[in-house]
Amino acid sequence: MSYILNIDTSLETASVSIAENAMIITAAKNDIQKEHAGFLHIAIKEISAQASFDLKNIDAIAVTNGPGSYTGLRVGMASAKGLCYALNKPLITVGNLNALAFASISKMRESVLKNALFCPMIDARRMEVFTSIYDQEMVEILAPCAMLLNTESFINFSEKNQIVFSGSGALKWSKIAALENSTFLFDTDITEAISKLSYKKFKQGDFTDLKYSEPLYVKEFFLAS
Repeated sequence: MSYILNIDTSLETASVSIAENAMIITAAKNDIQKEHAGFLHIAIKEISAQASFDLKNIDAIAVTNGPGSYTGLRVGMASAKGLCYALNKPLITVGNLNALAFASISKMRESVLKNALFCPMIDARRMEVFTSIYDQEMVEILAPCAMLLNTESFINFSEKNQIVFSGSGALKWSKIAALENSTFLFDTDITEAISKLSYKKFKQGDFTDLKYSEPLYVKEFFLAS
């Protein structure tokens, strides 16, 4: 039996949960992105109290490591690492795009073709998105990258495959997409997906080195002058 504290502050909606063997027993969410930092530690205390759970009994702490909001990634990673050090627990990192794809596959498995591909998208402002592509077995077809969208995007992938687009960037893409065999999921909750992916990594002993762990930004961050 394992208990994992899962943290995600990298997207528009933040979430924290405590899961027992991948099954969420308590969770909290925040939909105001600029308030994720203030929400996080209060929410962890609240869900622990609601479940009458002492964090000393947690087996690992998982955090989404990107891509996504620069500030949100820093907040989540710093908080997770701090808790790992304080409680002497291992760290697990979960990619946001992996979680989006996993959630989409779970939701659409019975209604897509066998050769369907899953393309999670995170809005990166203007016409740019963070994206990747996976097949139904979560095999990576396109590695996480930053992409400027245009009407030719994904044509090479859509010729022989149905593609399921999901995430905050999918709405932007749907307005210019000219592909056949496309399905769009605009509201994809990744809380449960994170708990399942972190549990899988826990069982495999796939932990992240605390000293060297850092967010996956995909592209360089520049401060405005």
